[in-house]
Amino acid sequence: MRNFQEVIKFARERGPKTISVACCQDREVLMAVEMARKEEIANAILIGDIEKTREIAKDLGIDLNNYELVDIKDLSEASLKAVELVSQKKADMVMKGLVDTSIILKAVLNKEVGLRTGNVLSHVAVFDVEGYDRLFFITDAAMNLAPDLNTKKQIIENSCVVAHALDIETPKVAAICAKEKVNPKMKDTVEAKELEEMCERGEIKGCLVGGPFALDNAVSLEAAKHKGIDHPVAGKADILLAPDIEAGNILYKSLVFFSKTKNAGVIVGAKAPVILTSRADNEETKLNSIALGVLMAAKA
Repeated sequence: MRNFQEVIKFARERGPKTISVACCQDREVLMAVEMARKEEIANAILIGDIEKTREIAKDLGIDLNNYELVDIKDLSEASLKAVELVSQKKADMVMKGLVDTSIILKAVLNKEVGLRTGNVLSHVAVFDVEGYDRLFFITDAAMNLAPDLNTKKQIIENSCVVAHALDIETPKVAAICAKEKVNPKMKDTVEAKELEEMCERGEIKGCLVGGPFALDNAVSLEAAKHKGIDHPVAGKADILLAPDIEAGNILYKSLVFFSKTKNAGVIVGAKAPVILTSRADNEETKLNSIALGVLMAAKA
């Protein structure tokens, strides 16, 4: 899939799936799940303060008869119930409503009813950038502060789960650094090369990893040729692995605010997709994020 039009199209074909919404008394989230229902890509179970949810739905003109409702006012209990429904296979993914991220993630990692796998949780953002013929996956811009080598390996593997769900069989992963040459004084360039070598040894599967790359020669063939970089990933990267959360977050927000893009995001590494949308996200971004979750659930 090369753009979000195709993502929505295939989500419609492979859905609908069911979203378990934790703390559903949230205007933006209700709008997103209603859009997903109308697009016929997902249904939803709404868990939370149903009295407040009814007030919001009435204001938005949303008919709650289209949804299963579970009235739990306590935020932690509602989050746990939302996760439990996914664990019980009554829903395919969990979505954050009006609740702190820390509370929903605590429920996701609950030992008894949670979705923990023992793997690292990481955020994968997907961008449809005007002028490019492919989608870009940026990771990790939201979860892991300063990942070590093994954590970066798992972040790559998580991002490949999303790429594979979008029918990208062998995504090209570029470990992004400040420069494209290994410098012993720059730890991330050293680890980028180690990740490339791990992939060559078969320790990272389902993708092609290269690094270190500067951003320009990871995404631009012209820039790669100008620098004389001869690597299958050079200029053709699908997945951009950030060295740390600061670089990833700045890259993410630069694309959102400085360029013409469409985007989506999902937390990966649990037994099911976890959709955490921001209040700053527009309706289209929320719908795209749900579509990602649908495609991941369909691939599982």
